[in-house]
Amino acid sequence: MAFDFQVAVDCAGPHELADWWAETLGWIVEMPDPDFIRRMIDEGYATAEETTTSNGQLAWKTGAAIRHPDGPASGERRRIIFQQVPEPKTGKNRWHLDVFVGADNIREQADRLIARGASFVHEGQQGPHRWITLADPEGNEFCVS
Repeated sequence: MAFDFQVAVDCAGPHELADWWAETLGWIVEMPDPDFIRRMIDEGYATAEETTTSNGQLAWKTGAAIRHPDGPASGERRRIIFQQVPEPKTGKNRWHLDVFVGADNIREQADRLIARGASFVHEGQQGPHRWITLADPEGNEFCVS
């Protein structure tokens, strides 16, 4: 039996990082239903302090998600969720995303991402395969290949 999953990323600024990654991957920032959030507050399941405004809409303060543009808006879907945690990142990721841009586009795309706030970490090659390791604005490593 195969399982679906989502990738969860611990971070300090979930909405900012979701926006950055959505633009990076060409994905869509998921916006929660503001009526649902208001209902959760009205029914005592949440407080107004647990909300924020993101991209002009009411949202949960401690989390944001992005999804593939071809996937469904709800239910089983390819998605990355960014969740706020109190502690800062302290070491190298134990695993990371590889963003495939095509062998002829690696340098151009890496430079574009650096201009948008990524930082250069490493350039590597194994046989004919080349990649550039970058870190997103919060220091999470990923490869452009």
